[in-house]
Amino acid sequence: MTHNLMREITPLTQNDCFTLFTRVKKEFNFPLHYHEEYELNLILNAPGARRIVGDHIEDIDDLELVLVGPNLNHAWFTHQCQSEEIKEVTIQFHKDLLDDKFLRRNQLHFIQKMFENAQRGVLFSRETAERLRGRILSLEHKTGFDSVLELLSILHDLSASRNMRILSDASFTNEQFHYNSRRIEKVFEYMNAHYNRQITLAEVAKIANMPEVSFSRFMKKRTGTTFIDSLNEIRLGHASRMLIDTTHSVAEVAYKCGFNNISNFNRIFKKRKSCTPKEFRQNFSGTRIFI
Repeated sequence: MTHNLMREITPLTQNDCFTLFTRVKKEFNFPLHYHEEYELNLILNAPGARRIVGDHIEDIDDLELVLVGPNLNHAWFTHQCQSEEIKEVTIQFHKDLLDDKFLRRNQLHFIQKMFENAQRGVLFSRETAERLRGRILSLEHKTGFDSVLELLSILHDLSASRNMRILSDASFTNEQFHYNSRRIEKVFEYMNAHYNRQITLAEVAKIANMPEVSFSRFMKKRTGTTFIDSLNEIRLGHASRMLIDTTHSVAEVAYKCGFNNISNFNRIFKKRKSCTPKEFRQNFSGTRIFI
């Protein structure tokens, strides 16, 4: 069984703490993918579906709760699931939501350990899933600071729970995203701030304080992608957020996100996300909240 792996650009922006997404569906149709954010997934009523996390493949029961770390490939497939009403709650949060220094404090020891294990994927015990399902389901009714506190409290309870299983043997994390370069980070910050207009290579090379040709090579070496691909990824992240969050037409979304023509936007979007912007919008017809 071969699966194409895609990198998902989630619609979580730097100003969000987390996003929570709830939907009821008949099948799983999202391809095998990975992203930089942590993801906590509660899946109800999908016995016989199949989960892939890293190099681990397993058929699931009617209730499960899984934490997937940054850049670890994962997906659920319908497989032998006959359910008409699969319910899925997905919570995604930035990998730096909790600062490293903060995580090293005594009271956060369990969370730090759980985050380390999540690099390989963690399946919580059935008892834990049953105990916390209500709180996870009602998280979407909380707002603002209360919801952040509740998420932290849920994470803490999960981290102290018993009989969790680590799923993937080898760590599948893709370490290239720790750029360890202030120059690259400055460039990404700049692209994130100005993605809605034309940005040239000359402009960002200047920010990095390097000649264009050297900067191009430096960026490719450090991030594994070219300047234009990185810029398009940032734009697609904002575009997918807008498709979910607003009623702007696809053309409006394209222009607001710095794509100068709609066919170019459609082509890049489909290539990266394996569906058109219109299909993407339909797929996300659940409730999504950003905190």
